[in-house]
Amino acid sequence: MALILLLLVVVVGPPEKTSSPPAEVLSTDQTLSFPIARDVADLDPAQMSNPTDIDIFRNVFSGLYKFDQSLHEVPDLAVGPADLSPDGLTYTFHIRHDAVFSNGDPLTADDFIYSWSRAAAKQGDFGGLFSLVAGYNAVANGRVTTLSGLVKVDAYTFTSTLTKRAAYWTTLVGLWPFWVVDRKVIASAGEDAWFTKPETLIGSGPFRMTARAVGQWLNFEPVPAWFGGKTGALQRIHIDVLADQQAQITRYESNAYSLIGYGRQGLAPADAVRYTADPKLSTQLQLVPAALTYWMGFNLKAGPFAGIDAGRAGRHAFSTAIDRKALADALCSSGTSCTPATGGLISKGLDGYLGDGTDPGAKFDAVAAKAEYQAWDPTGAKVKGLVYTYDTNPFNKAVCTNLIAQWQQNLGVTVPCVEVDRGNYFDNRDGHCAYSAFRQSWSADYNHPQDWFDYLFLKNSPSNGACYSNPAFDTLVAGAGSKPLPIALLDYQTAGNMLVNDSILGALVYGEQQYLAHPYVKGVGGNALYDFDWKLARILKH
Repeated sequence: MALILLLLVVVVGPPEKTSSPPAEVLSTDQTLSFPIARDVADLDPAQMSNPTDIDIFRNVFSGLYKFDQSLHEVPDLAVGPADLSPDGLTYTFHIRHDAVFSNGDPLTADDFIYSWSRAAAKQGDFGGLFSLVAGYNAVANGRVTTLSGLVKVDAYTFTSTLTKRAAYWTTLVGLWPFWVVDRKVIASAGEDAWFTKPETLIGSGPFRMTARAVGQWLNFEPVPAWFGGKTGALQRIHIDVLADQQAQITRYESNAYSLIGYGRQGLAPADAVRYTADPKLSTQLQLVPAALTYWMGFNLKAGPFAGIDAGRAGRHAFSTAIDRKALADALCSSGTSCTPATGGLISKGLDGYLGDGTDPGAKFDAVAAKAEYQAWDPTGAKVKGLVYTYDTNPFNKAVCTNLIAQWQQNLGVTVPCVEVDRGNYFDNRDGHCAYSAFRQSWSADYNHPQDWFDYLFLKNSPSNGACYSNPAFDTLVAGAGSKPLPIALLDYQTAGNMLVNDSILGALVYGEQQYLAHPYVKGVGGNALYDFDWKLARILKH
């Protein structure tokens, strides 16, 4: 037999061509321009509290860590994560050896110890974030100038020792009070003057302020040969201070502004609706969660809704009698400024959000709500004299007007609105629980559930307007605070579900941040807490 070998020849043609997006052609003028409604206020990180200031100057200052576009914490001036002692109290931070301030001054561990101790002593609105560090009370009271819990190991290493286990400490050190400042410049320019002039406003970020006309405009440019690497395409950032929203949109539409939205700026309601409704314009408008929850609070200590168990049915009935979509349609400018809150206390876009539609108290059912209410209060005696109290503000007033109309229609209950000036309102609400039903909201300062629970619903927490007291909740939240977030997240979600299942609050709407940008402006936008870094922005040829 002859063995016949058959050779199969496969003819392979030339590889298929895959289409790739065309290369970006940049404009010769790389100026990013945008307006803010009010001028920046205190530019000292130790005193800074305005979201506009924080969003702008996170491009000028830096700290050990920063937050990327997805709100993940990543090293900035630190080299990797901190080393943690076995007892969970001492964190060892390692600093980049090549880091310098924008004026060329070296940056070492001494600068961090100085900056953090100074911020604790200044006692700005967020100075209390340093209260975890050993020696805080002595610094806050002015007895000493340096936090004893901060210790230099070598020129590029230092430790922070806490008074209790707090795994969220690594999140806190990425915030603005922990930004490093140049002690040499402060000593020469003056403690209260260094941040008032562009030439002495020295940080270690990729951009620096180059000129400013107070109350009118600010200019920034990349730091030459920035130690951190590339600063991106932008050559100049120009910010106008312009309160008139109609003038803002007019200048944007004449191409005088690259975008509107940076610095937590928003559109006038009519313009937001117009851009949403017009298919030709809608692609220019981007909406992202704004880390804000607005809710109806219930008094758990006194009044008709008191008692976790005794008042639960009443709280649930009043909450489910609210059509949140109708509320948002009436007050949220076609969903461009806020959206219905259906996922519990913590707003969308942040760790700890329970998920769309997970709050049973946010599911509108007028028939069931009325039946539940009548079973709980068959004679109307419990809610006799009930009022809804809010602090003076047009939006708060509009919310109350909408709520009382819905309760009248869906429950057959008349609840008058009571307006109180802002100062007295907070004095009476927080800690004193003077109101049976009231307005409350929370705008997150950082992406960690601890920022919500510790300040709002722990027993004796500073903003606990409900006087909620639940030992099981307190124990769960305290335990979560001592664990790294990936491990603690389940505990925090359980705590969030405790509030939901017991109808402790009636979440109403979540905030939305608007970004309006021309098609030729790329890399701009933001997340639930911050605008994207200026390093990402670029202007295409147009």
